[in-house]
Amino acid sequence: MSAFSRWLSRVIGRSVERSSTTSPLAQSVRQKFLHELKQQERYADPKRLTRFEHQVFSQGGEDGAIREIFRRIGVSDRTFVELGVGKGIENNTAFLVCQGWSGVWLEGDAGNCAAIRAACAREMHEGRLKLIEALASAENVSGLVLPQLAAPTFDLLSVDLDRNTYHIWAALNALKPRVVVMEYNALFPADMVWIADYDAGKWWNGTSYFGASLKALEILGAKLGYALVGCDIAGVNAFFVRTDLCADKFCAPFTAENHFEPIRYYLHTRAGHPPALHD
Repeated sequence: MSAFSRWLSRVIGRSVERSSTTSPLAQSVRQKFLHELKQQERYADPKRLTRFEHQVFSQGGEDGAIREIFRRIGVSDRTFVELGVGKGIENNTAFLVCQGWSGVWLEGDAGNCAAIRAACAREMHEGRLKLIEALASAENVSGLVLPQLAAPTFDLLSVDLDRNTYHIWAALNALKPRVVVMEYNALFPADMVWIADYDAGKWWNGTSYFGASLKALEILGAKLGYALVGCDIAGVNAFFVRTDLCADKFCAPFTAENHFEPIRYYLHTRAGHPPALHD
């Protein structure tokens, strides 16, 4: 990282401490830092997904990366499954909902589920969106999700369940999505295998003890038939594509060492008006 990038990173930290993360100052500083960061040689490869990040409803630029993945490999049934969706207006598949896709959301928080039923009443009434209100575990997740799907093969699976994310993906081996989005723990180096111990009765406690390192997910993905094709620039989500669909469409090698992005949570912000699927 250049001296300018390091300086901007320090400025961002100070700006966030002094003002709202959505203030014009904080927004401007983040945009300048992100622009300078993307000038690095690493991001010049047109096969890297970071070039295509764009935020609509996602927490960061995941919406744009997912859109680019399907531009390269095409879509099939336009069906998604997302586990851990919050209130339904900031996740990895709300943008797909507004494009006419159909799918299943699983959310364990009762308050969030009430918000989803209010915000997405139209989509649920149309039958395009199914909501499972449940706490997912490795033991129950397949039984919760599979009955809601017409077939085990579909377009997109996204998992953000914090502490047990790795173990729940491993338990979903009966599902055959074409693309998978997984939250990873960027605290750990790119070449390190680290996995939080599984405990169905424990949830994220707000610390760095959650999920798994990118290398651990790369290895698990390979066992399940997926290649790691990129990560979002904030160091939150990893993108996997079924190996038979990759060809030369993505930046090889498909390793954690190649695609790792460090923690840049300070890049998470939202410009413009509050998100809504409709009025």
